[in-house]
Amino acid sequence: MNTVLGRRSRMLAATTATAGLLLVAGCSSDDGDSASKTAAGGVELVKGGQLTVCTHLPYPPFQSEIDGKVQGFDVSLVDLAAKNLGVKQEILDTPFENFKTGAFLNADQCDLGAAGMTITEERKKNVDFSDPYFAATQAVLVDKKSGITSVADLKDKKVGAQAQTTGEDYAKGKDLDPVSFESSDAVLNGLRTGQVEAVIIDYPVVQGWLKTPANADAFKVVDNLNTGEQYGFTVKKGNTKLLAALNKVITDAKADGTYKKLYEQWIGPYDESAAAPSAS
Repeated sequence: MNTVLGRRSRMLAATTATAGLLLVAGCSSDDGDSASKTAAGGVELVKGGQLTVCTHLPYPPFQSEIDGKVQGFDVSLVDLAAKNLGVKQEILDTPFENFKTGAFLNADQCDLGAAGMTITEERKKNVDFSDPYFAATQAVLVDKKSGITSVADLKDKKVGAQAQTTGEDYAKGKDLDPVSFESSDAVLNGLRTGQVEAVIIDYPVVQGWLKTPANADAFKVVDNLNTGEQYGFTVKKGNTKLLAALNKVITDAKADGTYKKLYEQWIGPYDESAAAPSAS
């Protein structure tokens, strides 16, 4: 997948040179500038007292704004890392293209990226990935009245996908000419309003969207594409201490049942195959 824009009830705390929005994931620290920038384990932070996390809103169930606060599966996992580091998580909403280039990390805007981001060899050239924490598939979602029954029926159809994502890449790889949308919400709204006849998007996003009865009544998944995708968190290349802290959280959460609990809270009935194996 993979991104996050627009999810905000405007808890504007700061703006940056790239016009990011700072959103609160938990309780923010008021003295971050004066606090030490070295957290537990010797992890260096871009701002003292907080773990600054770049994301791209909205991307439910991984991160979206609920009741005035950014919440979701990714947010909950990163909260565990922040707790271990002895700081609070602060979330900065940024354009998704920054996740491919690592621009926000290299500019010391954020300590890490968390945006339901698929690990790819191309992206590894610009950022370092954590161990995989989620195995995702791509879904083909259509209107029940469309007559579309599988991905094979999409030729000559108007297909939507989120820009700069692996869903868009998959569509192009099938010689489709996808209509690109800025966020996952915009993709699904494009289908709802008839701008496109089908969408290719990460299946976990569809799972959450179809929980709404009106959506489930009108739309359905006609294909689930196993593209071998795994999500990872990103850090600036060479930031080994923060990477180790993230990997420890992922490993421990899977071992002690926390991962399963968070999965059921944010995504649905636990699917063990979705808990991507951690790298050795």
